[in-house]
Amino acid sequence: MLVSALKPLSLTLDDLPEGYEIKLNKKKALVISLGEDKESTIFYIMELGNNLEPLDEKYKTYSNLIKGCQSKVWLEAELSNDRLILKADSNTEITKGLISLLIRVLSGQLLDDIIDVDLYFIDRIGMHNVIGSQRSNGFASMIKQIKLYAIAYKTKLQSQS
Repeated sequence: MLVSALKPLSLTLDDLPEGYEIKLNKKKALVISLGEDKESTIFYIMELGNNLEPLDEKYKTYSNLIKGCQSKVWLEAELSNDRLILKADSNTEITKGLISLLIRVLSGQLLDDIIDVDLYFIDRIGMHNVIGSQRSNGFASMIKQIKLYAIAYKTKLQSQS
């Protein structure tokens, strides 16, 4: 199944399993192709997590925990050249894969692009049917926290001007 998001995002994904892709289409919309069944999609999500760069233990603090996630998800954000750089980890494979998907899509993007991005592809691919309602709520919390980081950094930059 193919779906797209509204904002143009740049991606580099060299390690996707066969049959999966995340790319930009001609309209510069994010296109995601996942497996046709629940089992292969869950496997793909876990594979994304396995390829996530390890998060330094110093960032695994209470203040970096994403509230609203059933599992522990630590998210660290920093600003570099007006772009939000994200790093994360989780204590479960599926949740680690979910945050990895968001990092691959959103890390390195401009603050305004992150604030304005419409990630409606999540509903269109039926992600909630694959990961269940509890993880769907946690996934929404991850997105919310990333957007809050972008808003906070944008506000900080505007106050310094």
